[in-house]
Amino acid sequence: MKIIQITDTHFSPNKPHFNGNWAPLLSWIEATGADLIVHTGDLTVDGADKDEDITFSMDLMRQVPIPMLIVPGNHDVGHLKGSDQPVNAERLARWRSLAGDDRWLEDAAGWRFIGLNSLLLGDKDDEEEAQFEWLAKALEDRAGRRVALFAHKPLFVDAPDEGDTGYWSVRPAQRRRLYDLIAAHDVALFASGHLHWAWQGRFDNTQLSWGPSAAFIIDKMEREMPGERLIGAVVHEFDTSVKSQIVAVPGMTAHVLDDVVLEVYPQAVKQREPVE
Repeated sequence: MKIIQITDTHFSPNKPHFNGNWAPLLSWIEATGADLIVHTGDLTVDGADKDEDITFSMDLMRQVPIPMLIVPGNHDVGHLKGSDQPVNAERLARWRSLAGDDRWLEDAAGWRFIGLNSLLLGDKDDEEEAQFEWLAKALEDRAGRRVALFAHKPLFVDAPDEGDTGYWSVRPAQRRRLYDLIAAHDVALFASGHLHWAWQGRFDNTQLSWGPSAAFIIDKMEREMPGERLIGAVVHEFDTSVKSQIVAVPGMTAHVLDDVVLEVYPQAVKQREPVE
């Protein structure tokens, strides 16, 4: 079973800065012989507030001749309370109406593949609790299958026991709940995006994979993180275990967000601080 993970494409009909990377990425995907494509979020520039960003981006995704599953990112459904675009009922409804479910599971080749909406992890509300209950049941009912989890935000950035990183990773309380579920249910892979850094590592018995963005890298406007800056995708191959390879896809342009941020994400010019 071969899964291609793509992430952070940041497509938009009105801010087309990164749209040119789609043609080479699509050609590469078609040549991989993959069984499934998983997009780990930030499909859009601003689907959190613009219907047209989601519909435009979904039209592009439908060009892929391979089945695809998508989880949303913060630019698709919003972020934590107190942010410029907090996740709320309206934003979730927009995504669910125009893009589909924000969480899912797929069984194949002796594996259970689970997609999470990581933007729900942090507010301790009914949506978050409903997703945790759904995840627990999906894991309990796996019937001996090994598990791979896909989400937009990583579990942590620098260390498994780090504090609240605010914008960048899952909050500590929710991370602890995920750790407990992962340890109890043979989760072999946790694959994510969001950071615009490409990195692979491990946490206990679980492989961690940060997919590289298909849109842009970040130079000086954010701090250094583990891994490397590149534009591409991840190839995950599943047998009795999983092997993952980060790939710099030929023909794609490594745009630098610092150069265009005032046009694409002017709000990001403000220094990001942990959201209270």
